[in-house]
Order: sequence, then C-alpha cells, then structure tokens
Amino acid sequence: MSAKSAGKVLASIFWDQDSILLIDYLLKGQTINAEYYSSLLVQMKDILKEKRPRKVTKGVLFLLDNAPAHQALATKKKLAYLGFQCLDHPPYSPDLALSEYHLFPGLKKQLKGHHFSSNAEVIAAAETWLDRKLSEFLLVA
Repeated sequence: MSAKSAGKVLASIFWDQDSILLIDYLLKGQTINAEYYSSLLVQMKDILKEKRPRKVTKGVLFLLDNAPAHQALATKKKLAYLGFQCLDHPPYSPDLALSEYHLFPGLKKQLKGHHFSSNAEVIAAAETWLDRKLSEFLLVA
C-alpha cells in the first residue's frame, strides 16, 4: 500500500518578458477572491518598484483572464489605484493566455505521476522545474 500524496497546490505566477516576478502559493483552505488577488497586486507593485522601476513610471499592463477574482469590481479598482492598466482577455476567445498554453501544461506534465509527502515538496519540485524552463519559456513568450 503506497502513502497518499500531498494535495493540489495552486500557484499564481506573475511574469514579464524578462523573468518570473512573483509566485504565490495559496494556503490550504484559502480561496482566491478579489481581496486576496488585490493583495497580490500590491505585492507586485512593490516588486516592480524594486526590480523594474522604469516600467512602473512608464506604465504597467496586465493581461488578465476571465477568472472571477480578476474581473471583480474590487480588483479593477485596485488595478486603477495602483496605476496598472488592464488588458482584458476577450470572453470566449479561442486564444489561450501564454501561461495556460505553454507554462502550466509543461509543469503539470513534469509533476504528473510523482508522489509528494508535503506541499513543500510539491512547491520545491515546481520551482526547480520553473528555474530550468524559465529562459526557454520566456523566449517563446
């Protein structure tokens, strides 16, 4: 009898053409809602001020999909307050966001079939894969 593997781990990944800027792992029992997502946007503003100060002054564009937390009025207000411009993903668009097309399927394929004893092991394996694939992914993007 094999041991039960760790559960699913949900990651929110923010990236630009140069690198991954923020990876947030949702704690068990939490839900991504407008309030939670807005707190991630504040973190992103701080990271951008530090890592990409010229981009913050020129303007930051976010490409968001149609997830409820992304489309909520509170999120839209937070984006405007932070000075970010939102590029909406058209509803029912046949186009996939780049991360859904290239990043997440590769990560899922890499992790499939492995048994992890904890969320920390899942996260470590994901980050190892992301570190290896980062430059390749960003070249495609």
